[in-house]
Amino acid sequence: MEFSGWISIAAVCAAGAVSPGPSLALVVRNTIAGGRVEGTLTGLGHGLGVGIYALGAGLGVSALVAADPALERGIELAGALYLLWLGVQTLRHAGRGSASGPGPGRSGMRGFSEGFLTAFLNPKIAVFFLALLGSFLPAEAGTPERAGVAVLAMSIDAAWYVFAALMLAGTGAAAWMRRNGIWVDRIFAALLLAIAGVFLLRAV
Repeated sequence: MEFSGWISIAAVCAAGAVSPGPSLALVVRNTIAGGRVEGTLTGLGHGLGVGIYALGAGLGVSALVAADPALERGIELAGALYLLWLGVQTLRHAGRGSASGPGPGRSGMRGFSEGFLTAFLNPKIAVFFLALLGSFLPAEAGTPERAGVAVLAMSIDAAWYVFAALMLAGTGAAAWMRRNGIWVDRIFAALLLAIAGVFLLRAV
């Protein structure tokens, strides 16, 4: 594949990564609640989930998801229920974080798993990469090129969310949000619940 093809794929992946949605909301929430470490690991976990879908698209596995409406609907329903659970948990524990630092009991690996599941339980990512590969990757592309696309997509996605977490943690915004934690948590909970509701409506 020509260099211009790689640039095009990178640009589309970057545009998809920076689009606002539940993933960015989760990274922001975890950075506020658990600090830069949890925010960073949330971004890395999300990148891994995206990379798996990108690799599956390259190897033809994601086509099975896109071709089976019941399977896609099942994954989307699981994702909606997971976001619903995250929203309820955020609402239940609203304001319990410390005003001077990350909340007690927070775990970086918890952020990693939440980031991974948020990406992995979103079958629309599979459809996105199938369309991306169909548009920019030659049909005769070999396995190394297809794996390279997966690594590129994973790296761009993880880099964006890690960058967002580090930028937030490095400013006074995170400390301000932590001081006003109960209201910030309620806003994020409402956002997650609203997104979960939209996903549920689409899945049923």
